[in-house]
Amino acid sequence: MSKIGAGLMVAILKTEADARAWIERTFAPAPAQWEKLERFAAMLVAENGRQNLVAASTIPHLWVRHIADSAQLVAVGQEGEGLWMDLGSGPGLPGVVAAILSERPTLLVEARKRRCEFLRDVVAELGLGDVEVAEAPLERLETRAAGTISARAFAPLDRLIALSARFSTESTQWLLPKGRNAVKELASLSPAWQKMFHVEQSHTDAESQILVGRGRIVAKQRG
Repeated sequence: MSKIGAGLMVAILKTEADARAWIERTFAPAPAQWEKLERFAAMLVAENGRQNLVAASTIPHLWVRHIADSAQLVAVGQEGEGLWMDLGSGPGLPGVVAAILSERPTLLVEARKRRCEFLRDVVAELGLGDVEVAEAPLERLETRAAGTISARAFAPLDRLIALSARFSTESTQWLLPKGRNAVKELASLSPAWQKMFHVEQSHTDAESQILVGRGRIVAKQRG
């Protein structure tokens, strides 16, 4: 059965300074990585004035709510390797942050044209040569093996897993922030799926949690 991860009791990041300090302690980013994070944050804020990428109320807390919130997935999944596949990437959260900090090949899956245009601008501006933008619904994407699958706000858990199962292998990591409903959503899955996951506490919200799993999911196990 699923379990609460050992990292449940964590310090919650409350200020922008907290978020930056946590990133420094956790990743010790090189100057070039810091520059890319700063540039990405600036591009996100600028673009948010043209299209609604994130809630305007979160902009004053961008580093806590979006940058560190994404970075924590890299910390949880640091043993992963191979392709990082970010489903419903939207403005590149967590995919762009993961690509910068992990330096892994990354696929940003996003169906909305304007968001894909923004993502391509980010990839070009930051020189992220190992990052690809896939402008298509996940259902139409060619199957490939993913080392890590992340999804910050893509779909209810059962649908997310059903749609993405074909990209998983025995070593695939699943990093799925599910907010305050993580345990409830996990409990709704079949026992065969539940046992693959445990729950980690979010560093950015005391009431939010992350579903962390590993392995190949067989879609017929549903229900």
